[in-house]
Amino acid sequence: MLDTENKRLAENLATKVSRLKSLAYDIDREADDQNEYLDSMDSNFLSATGLLSGSVKRFSTMVRSGRDNRRILCYVSVGLVLVFFLLYYLVSRIQR
Repeated sequence: MLDTENKRLAENLATKVSRLKSLAYDIDREADDQNEYLDSMDSNFLSATGLLSGSVKRFSTMVRSGRDNRRILCYVSVGLVLVFFLLYYLVSRIQR
């Protein structure tokens, strides 16, 4: 009688240990996947930072240059703002 109850309890314990082992393996695999994802995001942010710093340097050089380039810069800035608002207007019209 005690022997059968011990066997039943041992089987229940083995089942629970197996579930915990499986859960620990799944957590480990998910952590590895998340670490890979974060590493790829880090490299993407570094490349974006490099692109932005290059753009800022070119923009600064253009601002420091002569008057003609400032006029072109003003036209380009106004044009970009107008394009942004035009796209915003078109997207808002499409969504209605």
